[in-house]
Amino acid sequence: MRKVGILGGGQLGRMLLQAAANYPVETYVMENDEQCPAAHLCHHFIKGDIRNYEEVYNFGKGLDAITIEIESVNEEALWQLEKENVQIFPKPSALKIIKNKILQKQFYKEHQIPTADFLVTENLQQIFGHSGFLPAVHKLGSGGYDGRGVQVMHTADDMKKGFDAPGVLEKMVDIHKEIAVIIAINQKGEAAIYPPVDMAFLADLNLLDYQISPAEMPEKTLWKTEAIALKVVRELKSPGIFAVELFVDKNQEVYVNETAPRVHNSGHHSIEGNYSSQFDMLWRVMLGYPLGNTSPILPAAIVNLLGEPGYSGEAHYEGLEKVLSMDNVFVHIYGKRQTKPGRKMGHVTILGKDKQDLVRRAHAIKEQLKVISK
Repeated sequence: MRKVGILGGGQLGRMLLQAAANYPVETYVMENDEQCPAAHLCHHFIKGDIRNYEEVYNFGKGLDAITIEIESVNEEALWQLEKENVQIFPKPSALKIIKNKILQKQFYKEHQIPTADFLVTENLQQIFGHSGFLPAVHKLGSGGYDGRGVQVMHTADDMKKGFDAPGVLEKMVDIHKEIAVIIAINQKGEAAIYPPVDMAFLADLNLLDYQISPAEMPEKTLWKTEAIALKVVRELKSPGIFAVELFVDKNQEVYVNETAPRVHNSGHHSIEGNYSSQFDMLWRVMLGYPLGNTSPILPAAIVNLLGEPGYSGEAHYEGLEKVLSMDNVFVHIYGKRQTKPGRKMGHVTILGKDKQDLVRRAHAIKEQLKVISK
């Protein structure tokens, strides 16, 4: 039985462990919170800091394989473990590129992958000389996550809100659609592509609001989207599962926005909506099993459950019973005890044949199910 470790014990780790029940694997989780969502589902829980070299190295040295649920792990420890024949998913070489927005954008340019024009900035002062680049988005090179580390700039005055640290000033794309594609790739180089999904974001939080799967787009745009996403993943030269986020403009041109080297919010619908979920697929990759079937069972929508504005404290789910009584609706509560405005507390998956009805029900659930505090 293979020993597999997960760095990070949040909701992604928990859902990954739920899928592990189907496989002969002994699971280990490292997280600094003993009450984290994944702690009670793994075989072995180790309290530790995933950013600390010694703790990550000691966690991994007795394992067969390691994966991550968040990018902010100690990359140097993973390099050393890889040298000692621990399999790392994704490889540290891919993680190094992805976890730094500057390296990620330079990677796209180097490999002729279409992406928005950008400038590398070392500090806030460097931004002010590029007002001609507006409208633009300033992205923190390292440390940004879940909408943090991103600043939208429309006017020269907005540039004062940029980051006084290394980052990327990215020319804003005239977006028609935002798309995500989940791709799994095994150690043989075989790939499995999930159908692209349409994403709708909350502008004020820069967080996913809801999404629809599969995305609706012209066939040629679909082919282009899948081909570009697959090129990103192949050029990273690493087995694992990846989420490639893309923009489609009004001329049906496709640009890569960002890539995540792990299971991802945009693939959560696959738990109920696809024959092989993204979590099941990652276990297949790590254990060397055949790749699963990515076909949709039914079209699906996801609604993110976010902490309501003005509420902080012990979480309470208002309207939960009413939503649970709906047909083909699946509620996932992440087990976080404390809520605060904008915090991801769960998601709801809706299945149905009619996409317009999926959108209608997604908006209805957003109005009915609220995460507040007691």
